[in-house]
Amino acid sequence: MMNPTRKISLFASLIFAVSVSAQEKDLGTETVTVVRSYAPAVSDAFKIKTLPTLNDSIVGRKIPVQYSISSVPVASTFTPAKGRAAAVQRSEPEKIYNTYTALGLGNYNNALADFYTSLDFDRGKQLLDIGLNHFSSRGEIEGTPLDTDFYNTGLDLTYSRRDRDWDWNIGAGLEHRRYNWYGLPETVTDQADIAGIDEAQDFLKAEFKGKVSLSDSYFSDAAVTFRHFRDAAESTENRLKLKTGFELPVTEETLNITVDLDYLGGEFANAPLTSTTPQPGVQYGYFQVGLQPSLVLLQDDLKLELGAKLVYGLDTEQSESNFYMYPAVRASYRLLEEAAVAYAGVEGGLRQNSYYDFSRENPYLSPTLMVMPTDQQYDAYVGIRGQLLPELSYNLKGSYRAENFLPLFLLNPRNEFRPEEGYAFGNSFRLFYDDVRTLGLFAELQLAVNRNFSLGLNATVNDYDTETDNPAWNLPSLEATLFLDYQIGTQWSFGASLFYVGEREDLSTIAVQDTLPEDFPASIVTLDGFFDANIRVGYHLNDQLSIFARASNLANNQYQRWANFRVQGFQVMGGVSYKFDL
Repeated sequence: MMNPTRKISLFASLIFAVSVSAQEKDLGTETVTVVRSYAPAVSDAFKIKTLPTLNDSIVGRKIPVQYSISSVPVASTFTPAKGRAAAVQRSEPEKIYNTYTALGLGNYNNALADFYTSLDFDRGKQLLDIGLNHFSSRGEIEGTPLDTDFYNTGLDLTYSRRDRDWDWNIGAGLEHRRYNWYGLPETVTDQADIAGIDEAQDFLKAEFKGKVSLSDSYFSDAAVTFRHFRDAAESTENRLKLKTGFELPVTEETLNITVDLDYLGGEFANAPLTSTTPQPGVQYGYFQVGLQPSLVLLQDDLKLELGAKLVYGLDTEQSESNFYMYPAVRASYRLLEEAAVAYAGVEGGLRQNSYYDFSRENPYLSPTLMVMPTDQQYDAYVGIRGQLLPELSYNLKGSYRAENFLPLFLLNPRNEFRPEEGYAFGNSFRLFYDDVRTLGLFAELQLAVNRNFSLGLNATVNDYDTETDNPAWNLPSLEATLFLDYQIGTQWSFGASLFYVGEREDLSTIAVQDTLPEDFPASIVTLDGFFDANIRVGYHLNDQLSIFARASNLANNQYQRWANFRVQGFQVMGGVSYKFDL
């Protein structure tokens, strides 16, 4: 019988042999030294790491695994379809023609002619623009014994050149306008006097201008304009304007400096109609030099422009000069991004008035004016603008202006002592200068749904306070405008406008010998407010040929824009326009 001790030794030897046979033969032997027994405790707990480090006393070498794949075909009935890119509808670019012409005819023998062309000589670097426009009427206004014809013709030529570092252009313009002093008061009834009136007045203008703009230079731009203006009554006027701009860097901002030179000189062959005896004509001449520095500051939502305008004014006829200083401060602040932008400012200036500008505003002036500049001491305003909706914008502004020598249009006195002059029968206007303080409110809404539809409404309310305590002659307290533009598809277009002008006041006087003008017999004339509605319709036969129709004064209201001057009633005009390459 085998000894138990030998049995245990044999059994251990068998276990060790089996264990060794499970490892590689060169595993070797390891010695394990036990320092102390392991007694786990709660304090030894630790957070398991996402990527634990291996810290083992026995690390076996990884045995590379070699394998092969046997492909076995699998039957399948699925056939993937080939992908196809979605087709994109591409619209053809609109053809742009360099020449446009239009002709139109209407009642009252109204005629319209327009022509414009832009000739390109060097891929846009050299351009020659030519514009010709004409509008005339030979109709009669019922109840008006004098001719009411008028026409307005203008020609403009501009040559421009664009180079790498600077652009420049030169141009010339001609203009011929004819109007009649047809606004006889009802008190003029003598047929012999009416038959002897020469009511025609012609205005002629010739203008030359040039402009240059530089990039990357302290000298930014310069513009010069010379204009000669005359009328059929031997009145003449010349004006020369020069304006230059400079941009100077100041730390992180830019200092803008503008320099203006403005000369105006003219004469009228006849004396004002307030004189009942022959008097020499009127001569006038004014020269101004203006300097306006301004600094624009930008910080977050705030934009602030700080500036002032310094003007030296010289009356060349009276040899009198004055120095003026005006504010030029503007600021805007974004309250709610694009929804609300608050703005304010205080500005002023010495405004150079001219016979030409007056005739554009009121063509029924007599050639016997007293022309002088207006001293606008300040125009202070505050407002808010923005967008209530992405398509709806608004603007609300309140203002207060102080203006000295503000020109107001006033009826000339009926002067029977100068019957040879066709404007001496109370059928023309003169200038009355007054110091006026104006409190104004302006509101505007504009709806632009897309490029094809827009709708707008604006209104202006003014309250006038004059130094002479007279009404602000011919200035309305309320003006409002409503306009609509609608492009229907690619062929039809529609537009409409409605404007309202409130009541105005004028003064009717009669000249009396050996009497001061302020003592002439006079009565105030109140002109009623009026509406004027207009529509226009266009149809594009193709991308070159279109037809149009216009209707004006839809209410057929022969209102008086100026005292005694009634306008034409309902007017309609039709025509055709054509675009082509020249």
